[in-house]
Amino acid sequence: MQKRINFYQIFKINTDRSIEPIRTVRIGGVQLSPGVRFGGGVSFGGVDLSQYVGKDFLIEEKDGILIIVGIF
Repeated sequence: MQKRINFYQIFKINTDRSIEPIRTVRIGGVQLSPGVRFGGGVSFGGVDLSQYVGKDFLIEEKDGILIIVGIF
């Protein structure tokens, strides 16, 4: 089942302005786990997540992994 959730339910912004997943997430075939930090300009599956801070995401959850299937 797909559902719509906000960026901040998936990621957090660290004090150094890096982005870090709160839970294990998959986007475009790339899987990221908590503890992985990345900055703006880094693309995963062709998507620069720093461009979507605060936006809503369409996700599916499978085996505890959030799979991003769309961005609003």
